[in-house]
Amino acid sequence: MASAISVRERLDRLFQQRIVIFDGSMGVMLQHKGLSDEDFRGERFRNHPQPLRNNSDVLCLTQPEIVSQVHREYLDAGADIITTNTFTATRVSQADYGLEKFVYEMNLTGARLAREAADAFENRFVAGSLGPTNVTLSLSPRVDDPSYRDVTFDELRDGYAEAARALKEGGVDILLIETIFDTLNGKAAIAAVKDVAPEIPLFVSVTIVDRSGRNLSGQTVEAFWTSVEHAQPFAAGVNCSLGASEMRPYVEAMSRVAPIYVTCYPNAGLPNAFGGYDEQPPTTSRLLKEFAEAGFLNAAGGCCGTGPEHIRQIREAMAGIPRRQLPRRDPRPRFSGLEPFEIGPDSGFVVIGERTNVTGSIRFRRLIESGDFAGAVQVALDQVRGGANMLDVNMDADLLDSEAAMVRFLNLIATEPEIARIPVMVDSSKLTVLEAGLKCLQGKGVANSISLKGGEESFLEQARLVRKYGAAAVVMAFDETGQADTFERKVEICGRAYRLLTEKAGFEPEDIIFDPNILPIATGIEEHARYAKNFIDATREIKKRFPGVHVSGGVSNLSFSFRGNDRVREAIHSAFLYHAIRGGLDMGIVNAGQLVVYEDIPKDLLEMVEDIIFDRRPDATERLVEFAKSVSGAGSKREVDLTWREGSVEERLKHAVLHGEVAYIEKDAEEARVKYGKPLLVIEGPLMDGMKVVGDLFGAGKMFLPQVVKSARAMKRAVAYLEPFMQAEKEAGGSQHVRGKLVLATVKGDVHDIGKNIVGVVLACNNYEVHDLGVMVPADKILDTAIELGADVVGLSGLITPSLDEMVVVAKEMTRRDFSIPLLIGGATTSKQHTAVRIAPAYDGTTVHVLDASRVIGVVSDLLDTDRRLTFERDNAALQDKLRAQHTSSRRPLLALDESRARRMLLTFDDLPDPPFAGRKVIEPELAELREYIDWTFFFHAWELKGKYPAILDSPSQGAAARELFGHAQELLDEIQAMRWLQARGVYGFWPARADGDDIALDNGVRFPMLRQQVDHGDDKPYLSLADFIAPAHDHIGAFAVTAGLGVDELAGRFTADHDDYRAIMVKALADRLAEAFAEYLHELVRRSWYETGPRLSSEELIGEKYRGIRPAFGYPACPDHSEKHTLFDLLDARAIGMNLTESGAMTPTAAVSGLYFAHPRSRYFMVGKIGRDQVEDYARRKGMTAAEAERWLRPNLAYDE
Repeated sequence: MASAISVRERLDRLFQQRIVIFDGSMGVMLQHKGLSDEDFRGERFRNHPQPLRNNSDVLCLTQPEIVSQVHREYLDAGADIITTNTFTATRVSQADYGLEKFVYEMNLTGARLAREAADAFENRFVAGSLGPTNVTLSLSPRVDDPSYRDVTFDELRDGYAEAARALKEGGVDILLIETIFDTLNGKAAIAAVKDVAPEIPLFVSVTIVDRSGRNLSGQTVEAFWTSVEHAQPFAAGVNCSLGASEMRPYVEAMSRVAPIYVTCYPNAGLPNAFGGYDEQPPTTSRLLKEFAEAGFLNAAGGCCGTGPEHIRQIREAMAGIPRRQLPRRDPRPRFSGLEPFEIGPDSGFVVIGERTNVTGSIRFRRLIESGDFAGAVQVALDQVRGGANMLDVNMDADLLDSEAAMVRFLNLIATEPEIARIPVMVDSSKLTVLEAGLKCLQGKGVANSISLKGGEESFLEQARLVRKYGAAAVVMAFDETGQADTFERKVEICGRAYRLLTEKAGFEPEDIIFDPNILPIATGIEEHARYAKNFIDATREIKKRFPGVHVSGGVSNLSFSFRGNDRVREAIHSAFLYHAIRGGLDMGIVNAGQLVVYEDIPKDLLEMVEDIIFDRRPDATERLVEFAKSVSGAGSKREVDLTWREGSVEERLKHAVLHGEVAYIEKDAEEARVKYGKPLLVIEGPLMDGMKVVGDLFGAGKMFLPQVVKSARAMKRAVAYLEPFMQAEKEAGGSQHVRGKLVLATVKGDVHDIGKNIVGVVLACNNYEVHDLGVMVPADKILDTAIELGADVVGLSGLITPSLDEMVVVAKEMTRRDFSIPLLIGGATTSKQHTAVRIAPAYDGTTVHVLDASRVIGVVSDLLDTDRRLTFERDNAALQDKLRAQHTSSRRPLLALDESRARRMLLTFDDLPDPPFAGRKVIEPELAELREYIDWTFFFHAWELKGKYPAILDSPSQGAAARELFGHAQELLDEIQAMRWLQARGVYGFWPARADGDDIALDNGVRFPMLRQQVDHGDDKPYLSLADFIAPAHDHIGAFAVTAGLGVDELAGRFTADHDDYRAIMVKALADRLAEAFAEYLHELVRRSWYETGPRLSSEELIGEKYRGIRPAFGYPACPDHSEKHTLFDLLDARAIGMNLTESGAMTPTAAVSGLYFAHPRSRYFMVGKIGRDQVEDYARRKGMTAAEAERWLRPNLAYDE
């Protein structure tokens, strides 16, 4: 291999000559080989305990010839640069396969294979691939802890270093950090490469995950480049996630901001329904040719879905097109958070928010020391909203673990988009804290500060560390002899630092921010009198002598003598900044939002302030001190009239609970605790008195469910406040009297929980102890918990029909384990009849179906009352006997399957136009677009307010509650939209299809077996199957899957953690409605793009389904088999947009809708109803499953006993 210098020179010569060609996808080529798990294992890993299929990198060790063959195919196609098969060859990624200890060998072998292949051709290069790993340093995987990270910067850097060392040893010419979805991951890789192979040319490539123009961690292309520019890469570009068509604006942006070679290797379009890629080589090459002709490109290639033919045609398309000319580097200072921040002639003064500093803000320090990081984040948000362009964060306080506090706080604000968009200034006098903070920043931040205090060697060590993490540096005017206070010392120290930074530490002038020390004035000490003037004069001289640098300072230091008098301090700050900015001050650490306008300072005060700033008279300090005394404490305080606050503490607590008021609940709870002496007495006294009133009003129908949930929120907040005090008194004796303990759970395989949550709230409001185990809970966990807690009742919930079987499983297990406590059954898919016929016979104890939350208190009260229980159980048993008898006697005769098929619906099929495209598309509408499609009637039903919207708003009995609920829903929706808390995403598509008997057969081989009605109608009506609505030849079918629940669990979890069940339930109910609205919105789009003409339908017409075509969903009456969702999701590749299925077919996120599109004008919804054994056996054969398995999925439809 040639020397590193010659490689760089050869590369540069090639890039100067023409547009350079990369290879295409390694993964797709390996997939085409059809390798089995045994092939991936090879002989070497034959007995490895974990599956290795799809671990492409292990093939370097087990199937090296196959990897070499792929390299040769790309070289034959004309690739100038081939990439090693090491995209996931890091310890972090290989941990999933248990192959961590083979990572070095994978990279070494991968590099050697590519090297050998490239050396067989003239002037070809090898790029060592360093992929993004499967973790993210900028985002938390835990909903309950946004500060948590799966891995540390150091761990990720070390993993990359191991890979880079091996690639270097294997002979690569280039190190390629590619598909950077989290820029902080990329910075860890950069740090590793600079440590182990600084001489090897570095390429970096970001991936933009969607049309928002950001990578996964939220950065724009411009912010990304600013974050990685310090690495001085040879080339930078964009790859993966998007096809060339969608990638164009982001490649253009990179070509505009990066003064180096720009690369682009897109996917072969967007993924199709099967996760593959359909864009053919002529299309990809044509689009990239347009990029080249526009002057965007220095190198082009392919990513996912591209193969050798793509590369061959891309090379041909690039021939003769001049390469992109490199733009001149813009020397203006640039910083970044999620977005770029550039300081230019028109930028104005840069405000650095000062209140996130434990040394400068008593409030912030108290929040940090008390562990209230949520409150501390709010301080940061206030600074941003107050106008801060950058955020100064300082954690240097005695008795505080500064490093840990810095890391936790920076990790938290990284997850708050409104804060994270701006750059961060990490502020500490400790180098370890500075470094820990810089490791948390994906953007380009600022280290505040370094100085010559410890001499030149120490200074250079600090500077190189800052440079390593890509930050700019604040340099204090401080040297070995101390802090500069005179004009001469300030200029002299800054000059010395400038020379060291630019000549020995590799700093560009624009990354140097001098702080010549803003020191307190008007202290009464004569030497301090000229401090302000010295700073302004020194600033002017520094900017003159050292072009390109910037000057900053901590403005609040200036007025330290007047602390406590905000009016005077703000006037001093404003006047000083007015003059300092004109002297060249670029930025300052100030309290954003609390700067008065210079012209608004009263003339008399301004004169006195400027006297002390410029030391214009010997009595300047005395005059301002006297003035300060005259305005000390001046101001006004606005009183808020809250008449209910005038009552006793008992009355105030009762009012707060009754009305759901939370603003004063903790204050009043504390007052009551002091008064009563024991926190338990507060709960059992005034708080429960309030809840009793709530329960009585709810039971009487004078209070509605939304109001009850709000009351529960106030109660929970108060109890949460009192709980620590009760814990402290636990051994003193006494425990709260509760009416009974209940364990609630959504059964295994089901993820729906809104109704269960509401039931839990209602029970808790009525002094029952509720233990909610959540969703997807297996039988053992439910029953083990019930035993452990000594539960009085078990409650099961479920929405999808397979959950009914799981409830039977739980009931049988309760019998096996000798339970005798009552079992409650609830959920949208349950019924009194099914409970009586299927669940109750499986349990020896009492099983009760509970219709909704309004009935649960009466049921549980009767079951746990010694006097009433026997009567209730006897009545319940008699009702269930009656229901079972009715079920047996009501069975209607069935037609034989052959006869019902003979009496199918016979249709003619018109010349329907072809759909607008074939295959799949992803769609991501804004929530604002979906709101107008919401059917609010079902929103009110979720809250057990019965009636139709909008009439319910004027209901004499429910109108007031409905209007209040509707208002709160609109407010929360507005907030969700503004803060982008939820995201809607869907996928839909069209495929050529035909009816094959009762199957719908797609031309691509996918089949949807359908069921047919068999219950004897007793008339001439046809016996329907959805297959009837598809032509026997040359037709099409559509499919879709949509969700509006991306983010809903995290948001609901935040509300729940804040003891706000009302908003937790509200957000899930709104997400459900938005998902249904999305389905309606998309169906309209599909109809209008396919066959529907004429004016758009009104909301009422859409809700009333006054249109041609249907969109049945699997699990519903026309196609009741939930298992078909797996086929549907595979067809749509729905998992690629964040949707998944449980083993029982429940969709996650739960706010989701999926189904098929039928276009025939006579297609309509219907109920399959009961079916016979002959159809079940036929259906099982068509699906390739046993009859028993088919019976499990179709149990509610069975017309016979198994």
